[in-house]
Amino acid sequence: MALKPTTCKEAIAKWEKDKGESAADAKVVELQFQWPPIEKMDGALSTLAACEKLSLSTNMIDKIGGIAGMRNLKILSVGRNYIKSLAGIETVADSLEELWISYNPIDKLKGIGSMKNLKVLYISNNQIKEWVEFNRLQDCPNLRDLVFIGNPICENQPDVETWRNQAMTRLQQITKLDGIPLIREG
Repeated sequence: MALKPTTCKEAIAKWEKDKGESAADAKVVELQFQWPPIEKMDGALSTLAACEKLSLSTNMIDKIGGIAGMRNLKILSVGRNYIKSLAGIETVADSLEELWISYNPIDKLKGIGSMKNLKVLYISNNQIKEWVEFNRLQDCPNLRDLVFIGNPICENQPDVETWRNQAMTRLQQITKLDGIPLIREG
């Protein structure tokens, strides 16, 4: 007998029971590693009005959604899911500062340009192959810390130095790449 996926509403209720507090007032809500896994981000997430950090990592979510009401969201952690694109992220573009979305099958960065306040992007081990997609990060003026290792575009460079130089040249705003500070010739 197949287990039905956990809904966001159920996961939030379980979190409230475990924590003994109201999720609507919480600054940090962690719904990672649900069993059975969450498969869909839905409107129940919009009840998390005070939430600044939401973790949904290590579930089976295939797209970003249900977060339009999360006006205070600064950090969204959705690593180790099945998310294929960034569609849906624009609803939190004004507040989001960090997006942790490593280990997903994302191959395009369409929509990232709406994230004007994004400072940190962890998007390692996805499927980004093209420089034209990487270059979309030029539209994120506040991006400082980028983890991109494990994407085909990195693996296709002759060596790590070439990769770092290419990335640094294309993204003048970043100060840290793949966990290592960048040293620029002044």
